[in-house]
Amino acid sequence: MKTLLQTSPPPPRSTTAVLATAVCRLRFEDLPPRVVALARHCLLDVLGAMLAGAREPAARILADFTASEIQGGPCTLVGMPGTAAASSAALVNGAAGHALDFDDVISTVGHPSVAVAPAALAVAERTGASGRALLTAFVAGVEAEARVAEAVGPAHYARGFHSTATFGSFGAAAAVAHLLGLDAARTTTALAIAGTQAAGLKAVFGTMSKPLHAGRAAANGVVAGELAMRGFTSADDILGHPQGFAAAESDVFDPRALSPQFGDPWRLEEVRFKTHASCFLTHASINALIALREHDGFGLGDVERIAIAVPPGHLDVCGIAEPRTGLEAKFSLTGTAALALIHRRATPDLFTDAATADPAALALRERTAVVPDPSLSGPVAAVRVALRDGRELRSVWDMRAPAWSEDPAERDRALTAKFTGLAEPVIGPERAALAADAVAGLAGLDDVRVLCRQLRA
Repeated sequence: MKTLLQTSPPPPRSTTAVLATAVCRLRFEDLPPRVVALARHCLLDVLGAMLAGAREPAARILADFTASEIQGGPCTLVGMPGTAAASSAALVNGAAGHALDFDDVISTVGHPSVAVAPAALAVAERTGASGRALLTAFVAGVEAEARVAEAVGPAHYARGFHSTATFGSFGAAAAVAHLLGLDAARTTTALAIAGTQAAGLKAVFGTMSKPLHAGRAAANGVVAGELAMRGFTSADDILGHPQGFAAAESDVFDPRALSPQFGDPWRLEEVRFKTHASCFLTHASINALIALREHDGFGLGDVERIAIAVPPGHLDVCGIAEPRTGLEAKFSLTGTAALALIHRRATPDLFTDAATADPAALALRERTAVVPDPSLSGPVAAVRVALRDGRELRSVWDMRAPAWSEDPAERDRALTAKFTGLAEPVIGPERAALAADAVAGLAGLDDVRVLCRQLRA
């Protein structure tokens, strides 16, 4: 009698491995010209934020701390003297890049570039990678974190997790794994090492710990990639495991978001660049109030009361009613409203303790009510300004529309101007121009250390 051999079916493929495969497969030649241009713009924007943020106390404290533990290293501390080890540089540069809250956003991810770019830049500098390698790794990192964000959905953020810190750890690890040339198996491990480190809570918004999240995410990515390269082990499926990232930190998990190929669509194209140095969810009301004042020309003394209607979830993110510091004002709808009406802008120089305590700002905050409106969704605000003469002015603003032109040439001019304004006070006009030129020509740069040298103070 013939015995039939029973073979068990192959185990289901790890969902994390699917994402790792997409990271490994990506090549510079796969990137459409518009995506390459956008990646350059993201890097220019976040480097400007790093340079200006290097002067902030959070960045300085972290630089002092890392120097007290390990002296020197091959990697640039952007906007500062001296160098550091790759993970330390990623930590400091990531925190500096987020210290002003002036870096780019993708609504599902949070702040995509500020976790990925510092990790990729540090490892690219350490290894002497080309500009093309840096650009490709950066895109791989942003695409990876965006797909993790899509897979776990908004419930993750609603629970209290800061997605820049959590998704950013995956993105940074993906970028580093790509730069190090890891295969799919080791990239899967790198993502797992990043996932078990991924943390960050919204409770710390308005303090130095929020930019620490971006720095830790970048450093997590460096550690994850470097350990995986050396044979460190971790879970086979950190995303889909019953006690893995998605199960622990969200209510849902849709593995269909984790495709083995990036593109169609490119999530990087969802990026929005900031014009105000505050929480992105304050931008709609800032723009609405500036527009109303510029159109009508009313004076501050003419204002009877202000009502800002926003989706209820905004109050968990930027609902500090009485900000006491410049950092808290960045996460205050009432605080940013006062700045918008007084100065008709919300640039980094205005988010100081003194400006927050200004009597004119205090008076406007007292007349401002923030109203949760369940009928609203997304980065939207409906603003009403009641004037003492009986008139009521209204404006609705939706930040889902791009704040910058979709035309790459026009966007290039706008972002170069933003970079110049942030960089020149730190490294001077000549080196700021050289750095901007290096980013513009990144695809033809044989060694990114040419760029990094221009970024040191």
